[in-house]
Amino acid sequence: MHDIVGRKKEIEELERLYNSPKAECVIMTGRRRVGKTFLIREVFNQRITFYHTGLPPYDEEGRENVGLREQLQQFFFSLKRFGHEGNKTPINWIEAFFMLSQLLEKIDNGQRQVVFIDELPWMDTKGSHFLQAFEGFVNGWAMGRRNMMLILCGSATSWVEDNFIHNSKGLYNRHTDIICLRPFTLGECEEYCDFMGLNMNRFDITEAYMALGGIPYYWGYLNPSLSLAQNIDQMFFAPDAKLRDEFMRLFGSLFRNPDKYIQIIRLLATRHSGFTREEIIQLCKIPSGSTLTNMLRSLEVSCFIKLYQPFGAGKNACRYKLTDNLCMFYLHFMEDGDRNDAAFWQHSQNLPAINNWRGLAFEEVCFLHIPQIKNALGVSNVLSEESAWNVLGTDTAKGAQMDLIISRNDNVVNVCEMKYISRMFTVDKDYDLKLRQRLGLVEQNIKRRQTIHTVLVTTFGLERNKYSSMISNVITLDDLFK
Repeated sequence: MHDIVGRKKEIEELERLYNSPKAECVIMTGRRRVGKTFLIREVFNQRITFYHTGLPPYDEEGRENVGLREQLQQFFFSLKRFGHEGNKTPINWIEAFFMLSQLLEKIDNGQRQVVFIDELPWMDTKGSHFLQAFEGFVNGWAMGRRNMMLILCGSATSWVEDNFIHNSKGLYNRHTDIICLRPFTLGECEEYCDFMGLNMNRFDITEAYMALGGIPYYWGYLNPSLSLAQNIDQMFFAPDAKLRDEFMRLFGSLFRNPDKYIQIIRLLATRHSGFTREEIIQLCKIPSGSTLTNMLRSLEVSCFIKLYQPFGAGKNACRYKLTDNLCMFYLHFMEDGDRNDAAFWQHSQNLPAINNWRGLAFEEVCFLHIPQIKNALGVSNVLSEESAWNVLGTDTAKGAQMDLIISRNDNVVNVCEMKYISRMFTVDKDYDLKLRQRLGLVEQNIKRRQTIHTVLVTTFGLERNKYSSMISNVITLDDLFK
């Protein structure tokens, strides 16, 4: 068995493909830092025949500082590490891949050959004709060898989709499997904490998840000898904090000229329910067209934002919302905050701004754990659509925001309220009135045959009293960790 936390399905799939009797071309996608490289190297380890990773082509400001010459030099060094005997650096990608095919033929002993090329999009620098050469390597040589297992990774997921998965030319339909590596769930983060000796309860794990998301790379910085607040300070606010500049590094490594991408992210961070495409055009002053479409799609497939259709609204009302936890944390507390206080998080635990962030961040955690919520409701196999819902107020009526609405195919609409508190939640008279008003708005927008069930998703449960009868189901942290 592999000594890896989580990733059980992915490991089983990779092993199945390794034992396949035919050539395999596997594409692994996922957000940067999610653990793609770690997983492949841990699963195959000594079974890797050749491994290469492209050089980051951009600096933190998105300026291209690595070109064809540097990429080819790096590829040549990889060839040398795995046994290539020549001393001449390839002059283009056609020659580079020919050298690779010669090396693989020379060391072929009839066993499965695992060729792992990491950060493939970085190798496609401007004017390099990388794709044409790679097509020739894949079509003209690699996929004709039964013992070949080609594994391709890239954090620039939109590049992978456009140039490989949806390629209509030479690389069309050449991949035999796609594995999308998702961030850890809360349950997997708990498993990781146990594995690393981090003595954290589920309440603290959830708060850490609000800041770090399910990105294993970030969780690796947690120090078991420190409290959670001390860890947050060490990772974000200390002068030498490891994640202090991660926000800028992320976008600088993924996108050429990242300023516009960051501008969109900053805008989405200002409204929890998100913005329509037209609002993004207007507020970011980005012209409508293919450029904006590609930017939004790139952010979406890279798991930074999500497009959703609000409950009861048409497609024209679809909204983009920020879903990346680290981006939200950074934009809330680091970009415009006091970055000179090395113990900011320890000093600010009870500030209203922190508590407000906790409430919003917990809602995002719940959005990322809808399968666990449906499982707790006993409706895992029922098709559903999930969205938030924001009703604007008028001169005569109050507005309202529904944290999560699950519209199910069995004609039940679950209206979910999220409450992140350090005790059991108590429904008082004011909250009961507010909830009844919200449910009234939902009733105006559902079909006659549909039924509304109210769900409370909270940390430790519900204190039953004379006002709690409106809550049909209660889901706790224990349910979200399953």
